[in-house]
Amino acid sequence: MRQGLKIACAIAITAFTVTTSIRAQNLTGVQLLRSRAVETVIWGMSAVNTDLMRQEMLTKTTGKVNHFIYWGRPLDYHNQTLTPNPDTLYFMAFFNTKDVGPIVLEVPPGDANGSLNGNIVTVWQTSLEDVGLLGIDKGAGGKFVILPPGYKDKVPDGYTVLPADTYSGYALVRSNLKSHSDADVASSIAYAKRTKLYPLSTAANPPETVFTDVKDVNYDTTIRYDLSFFQSLNRVVQDEPWIERDRAMIDQLRTIGIEKGKPFTPDGATQRVLTAAIGEAKEILAQRYDAGFPPFWEKSHWTLPALPEAIEGQGTTYANHDKYAVDARGVGYTYAYIAIKRLGAGQFYLISIRDKDGQPYDGSKTYRLRVPPNVPIEQYWSVTAYDRQTHALIKNMPRASRASNAAEVQKNADGSVDIYFSQKPPAGKEANWVPTDPQRGFELMFRLYGPKKEFFDKVWVLPDVERLAAQ
Repeated sequence: MRQGLKIACAIAITAFTVTTSIRAQNLTGVQLLRSRAVETVIWGMSAVNTDLMRQEMLTKTTGKVNHFIYWGRPLDYHNQTLTPNPDTLYFMAFFNTKDVGPIVLEVPPGDANGSLNGNIVTVWQTSLEDVGLLGIDKGAGGKFVILPPGYKDKVPDGYTVLPADTYSGYALVRSNLKSHSDADVASSIAYAKRTKLYPLSTAANPPETVFTDVKDVNYDTTIRYDLSFFQSLNRVVQDEPWIERDRAMIDQLRTIGIEKGKPFTPDGATQRVLTAAIGEAKEILAQRYDAGFPPFWEKSHWTLPALPEAIEGQGTTYANHDKYAVDARGVGYTYAYIAIKRLGAGQFYLISIRDKDGQPYDGSKTYRLRVPPNVPIEQYWSVTAYDRQTHALIKNMPRASRASNAAEVQKNADGSVDIYFSQKPPAGKEANWVPTDPQRGFELMFRLYGPKKEFFDKVWVLPDVERLAAQ
């Protein structure tokens, strides 16, 4: 009897131990899956950002890879890309060298009829080169050839060679506007269409570059914090070679079901963990953005456009092997896209997410930004309001920005300009008004195209935005 009781107890203890061990193993497995999924989201943000833009082109427009799409008017809220510039014309070419070999981007020289500012980046949005008026060619134009990974053949003379570590990427070409008038918009479009894109193999007789106007398309590339994020990332992993600096992610991704050469088919339980993980990653990244970036002027609420380590890394393709700013890069591509090789040479950006008193912007209140006279720029300045939650243009607004190249903007007697942000324009200030949604928060970006030395010497100072008393 006692012997039987001992055996029964031993069996029960063993069963409890095994069950507890299995539960612990399952819990550990879920924790590992979730933690690796969170890290994957942060690491993969810049590539998914690119894939979203490319997929929107492929699924909503007639545009194709190795062609150009463009917005045939200054951007409005139909363009839901991340923090775009409504005071220039956007032309984008998503290139892929895998099947056609090296791709040539031919940029026209700047002249009286137009000029452009352009940037060429990889699928991870590391910078290959800046082109155009304030790029490496200094407005002289030129032929830039993007090489596939590992390309060894000799390139003919006459090309600026851009070796890439991915097959795909994109070129963003901004065609500058003299004003928003119909005539100046048409002239700017005509100038930008002198840009060419073609395979190097056809250089002797290149095909005509295809341009597709997508101005009326609801082009939404805001980050999707759901299972589709991992599907986008899987697309990139399947299509691109592993970059040496990212090989440590191979096993991390295999844990969550993304593996080169295999389909991504997570089961229901895995999908639930991945969905929870991307929600956690979203919160982590949003908190980091909300904490703010280093101020440009001491105690100012106008900050750098991104964390400095991300700016350096994306502009140099992480040339410093002692640094790899994955976290900072992840934050940056939740609210913006593109990388600039020499930030400040052609353009510079400032972000403000809080007013003079340190409070978040409220679309139901009225604010004023006083832009001092003699802004130290060669081209123009602009200030744009974006939806605080999506980082895209505020939906259903008649315009999103005001700029020095808008002829109707009124100046004060001393040459300064007052810009107002509110649900309704203050009396007599319609020309200087940027509308906001009273139901939503907003954020601001101030752009300087062709910033001069005085700006970086901080001789000229942009004051914080003031909230005005209710009228």
